[in-house]
Amino acid sequence: MSQHVFKRAGFLAATVGVAGLLGTGVASAHVTANVYGPQPTKGGYAAIVFRVPSEEKDPLTTTKVAVEFKADYGIGSVRTKPLPGWTAEVTKSKLPAPITKDNGTQITEAVTAVTWTAQPGSELKATDYQEFSVSFGPLPTNVDEVEFPAHQTYSDGKVVDWNQPTPANGEEPEHPAPAVKLAAKAAGDGDHAAMAPGTAATTGEHTEAAAATSDNTARWLGGAGLLVGAIGLGVGAGATIRARKATVKSGGNS
Repeated sequence: MSQHVFKRAGFLAATVGVAGLLGTGVASAHVTANVYGPQPTKGGYAAIVFRVPSEEKDPLTTTKVAVEFKADYGIGSVRTKPLPGWTAEVTKSKLPAPITKDNGTQITEAVTAVTWTAQPGSELKATDYQEFSVSFGPLPTNVDEVEFPAHQTYSDGKVVDWNQPTPANGEEPEHPAPAVKLAAKAAGDGDHAAMAPGTAATTGEHTEAAAATSDNTARWLGGAGLLVGAIGLGVGAGATIRARKATVKSGGNS
């Protein structure tokens, strides 16, 4: 086979590879739900980040993002992380029938939506994306995945709905709904409902407390080590002095 044929084959492979990468980039440019930390468990609380890219061409911008929480999930509490330039509004709706959680708590009013609205000057441009963080729960125990249909509003009034469920074969639809898989509740897990709904927001406090405890322990161990070292040096110096005195005394006697 000639070198020319090899070059052509290499060029075609590179072209196909680049096209594949570009296709993947286009397909992945949609609203997604991401977990930065432990996977949420059934019946527990979750900290999720909704990543929203702005896809329309300039001068159109994204001005509002609304995420639905299905009423039958029975999400009783949601907290949003403050985001400069955006306001967040949590919508609750009365349930037609109470939902009883694992710990016996009855949910009669559930969170059904969270809407973020951009203040003037904070809209998402065509090349921008933004992340909207929420902490919520308790999660349902009768599903393996929770979906959050999202609605993205642009400055010209156009609304793009990201609400199509992904079929069982895993083939991604054109406008997939953001979704997060739930891990099974491990045997012996404590009462997840006892966790504060603001777990994600208070994680930093717990981290600082742990760091302070670790730092104090390290300092105590370091001080103890210095003390032991000083004692060792004192003992060694004493032994050296005694040995010199013994040597001098021995020399004098001789």
